[in-house]
Amino acid sequence: MCGINGILYKSSKDDQAVKQALTKMNNLIIHRGPDEDGTFSFSGTNFALGMAMRRLSIIDLSSGQQPIYSKDKSIVIVFNGEIYNYKLLREQLIIDGVELHTNSDTEVILKLYEQKGVEAFKLLDGMFAFSIYDANMNKVFIARDFFGEKPLYYTDNKDKLCWASELKSLVNQLDYKPEISKKGLNLYFKLTYIPAPFTIYEGVNKLEANKYIVYDTQTFELNIETIHKEKPKTTSNVSFNDAKKEVRQRVFDSVASRSIADVPLGTFLSGGVDSSVVSFCLSEINDSKIETFSIGFEKASYDETDKSRVVANQIGSNHHEFIINENDLKHNINDILLNFDEPFADSSSLPTYLVSNKTRSNVTVALTGDGGDEVFGGYNKYYVGKLNQKYTNVVPKVLHNQIDKFSDSFLKRKDDNRGFKYKLNKLIKTISYDDDYYWGIISLGFQNDEINQYLNTDFQSPSVFDYYKAETKISSPKSLNDFRTIDRHISLEGDMLVKVDRTSMMNSLECRAPFLNRELFEFTMTLPEEYLIKKWSKKHILKEAFKDDFPEGFLEKSKQGFGVPVGDWLREGLRQELERYIDLSFLKQQAIFNSDTIVNLVKNHLSGKQDNTFKVWTYFCFQKWYTYTYNI
Repeated sequence: MCGINGILYKSSKDDQAVKQALTKMNNLIIHRGPDEDGTFSFSGTNFALGMAMRRLSIIDLSSGQQPIYSKDKSIVIVFNGEIYNYKLLREQLIIDGVELHTNSDTEVILKLYEQKGVEAFKLLDGMFAFSIYDANMNKVFIARDFFGEKPLYYTDNKDKLCWASELKSLVNQLDYKPEISKKGLNLYFKLTYIPAPFTIYEGVNKLEANKYIVYDTQTFELNIETIHKEKPKTTSNVSFNDAKKEVRQRVFDSVASRSIADVPLGTFLSGGVDSSVVSFCLSEINDSKIETFSIGFEKASYDETDKSRVVANQIGSNHHEFIINENDLKHNINDILLNFDEPFADSSSLPTYLVSNKTRSNVTVALTGDGGDEVFGGYNKYYVGKLNQKYTNVVPKVLHNQIDKFSDSFLKRKDDNRGFKYKLNKLIKTISYDDDYYWGIISLGFQNDEINQYLNTDFQSPSVFDYYKAETKISSPKSLNDFRTIDRHISLEGDMLVKVDRTSMMNSLECRAPFLNRELFEFTMTLPEEYLIKKWSKKHILKEAFKDDFPEGFLEKSKQGFGVPVGDWLREGLRQELERYIDLSFLKQQAIFNSDTIVNLVKNHLSGKQDNTFKVWTYFCFQKWYTYTYNI
């Protein structure tokens, strides 16, 4: 686990200048790899190239230093991540007569590439971002894993190609401040995050998950290829009992493969289905007690530590529990939000940072339940997506419009309490009579018509989802598999995995997600929908596979997720800063927002007239990033 950086100048360059650039890039991501660093540089007649990495030592502590070279030094690799099947791949390489000099997964990738070329990328089960320079082919290859667990940014301009694990390293190498991307801006205010391939900056991209760049060092041509092609959607006729057994075994196997480490390891345990199953499996395959970690809140309506205690007692773990309040975050909130390097408004990043910070005091690797909802159909939005079809077939649109108007007054909330009124109002607001209704459901910030009320005309960008509709080939999603495919491309890569990677790596903690196993995901994509969502039971097959390992009915208990009362905080401890962001002179200088509508939105929230938590928090996080980035 580490961070990587790379730079290719499109003209000859002094070797020392290349190394200085790499050092600057590396120094900005020391938190990703505090143990050591390494660099490679090459100066040719028409280009100069450098690759670098920072290392957090997890596997092969003594001989896994990077970069790693081929025997004749013509091929070199820097790598960020973990390859969970590297021991099996290594054994096969040895059988094939390949000589290896380390016990690291990095060398395995290099040797596989020497043997099979880019086809080797398909063999890797893991989370990764790596770059390979092959002098024999005059090519650079830059790859990212199937789900996008490890980040990779790049920009290709007239002078150079840059790539990096974090945006800060890349922007540091630009001779100019990139302009704000209209598409990135509009995606952010719709989704509360920006998924690949876009960023907040024009001309700077994220490499999409399951893709690799092929860059020609002679022609400076960049092409992007897909590692694993989409498989045809087919439904298996496997029985529920057989599928349940298969799920159980695959989950156990995935937890086992993701628990290989030469350093202490534990789990995040929230008490929800996913983290509970992962913790149970890890406890079963370990001879000694495992370490589990959970975080709770002083505000009772947000605290669910009682659920994690039940699991900890059940599996007999060494359980660590931390209760937090606003004061615990007051000194860290700037660092947490700004470390994303672009606007990011998933408020659960705040407690994720704290649990990572506390966990790192005890272990270096933590298994998480991330991905369980996408793999097994656990989100409420999936149920809402199916309910939308049934509702709109029965309730006329004109009647629904009256219900919607009624809900505005009857279900209006004045504080950040996400109880019955909140959930019912959210459900009513997500109902859509358009074929692309699911694209509205995933918009956690502002809907299209709302964005246009708040952004000035020059910054509006319609049809921001067109790219993803083309990429997924799903413009009118109907099935659970459609919903999950969209989420894999958008919310998983752009939100969930970004949150966990940045907050954990800030604390030099490696997080691994056993549910994010490509073969497991593809297996569940072949199952009948009712195996995953049955009546009111989401993640049905996962719960059935493990229900006997927990107290009766435990896995069916509802859980609200990693919520944080930021709506209250915006009215209290963050109020003064928020009020600065609606100062009319500030807004006029910025010239991005419609002053009247944005000021009204924020003031209604601050006064308690209406709870606008998600919209105001999205706005707050953008303005915090903007003022820091542009020194305003």
